[in-house]
Amino acid sequence: MFTVSSILVPTDFSENAQKALDLAKEIARGTNATLHLIHVVEPVVYPADWSYAQVGFADLERELETNMQKELNTMADLLKKEGYKVETAILRGRASDEICAYAKDHKASIVAIGTHGRGGLEHFLFGSTTERVLRKAPCPVLSVRLEH
Repeated sequence: MFTVSSILVPTDFSENAQKALDLAKEIARGTNATLHLIHVVEPVVYPADWSYAQVGFADLERELETNMQKELNTMADLLKKEGYKVETAILRGRASDEICAYAKDHKASIVAIGTHGRGGLEHFLFGSTTERVLRKAPCPVLSVRLEH
C-alpha cells in the first residue's frame, strides 16, 4: 500500500512553485504528511577576467542565501500556523541533482514541483529542472503547471 508521509516541495518562490505547494498542502491535509520546503542555490560561474570581483560575488551569494532562508522560514511559519508539519532546507548545487538527493535522503513519498512550461529554444538553452527530476527522482513526482 502506498502511503504519503512526506512531500518534498522545491521552490524558486515563483507562481508555479506556489501552485505545486497548494496541491502538496491538499495531499498533506489528508495524509498528515510533513512538507519539506527546499530552495536550491545554483553555483555562479565566474569569468576568469573577473577574478578581482569574486569576493563581491561571494558576498552577494551569501546575502541571497540568507534572504532565501528568510523566505522559506516565513513560508514555513505560515504553514505551521495552518497546522502543517514543515521542514526547510537551503541546498547548493545543480537543482535537479539536489532535489533528487534530498528526496532519497529524506525518504520523500512524493515530489511536488512546479514547471515553467518553457518550450522551443528557451527549453533547449535552459533545459528543465522538472524534466530531470521526473527522470531521476527516487519517488513519484507531481509536476504542476499553471493554467494559462
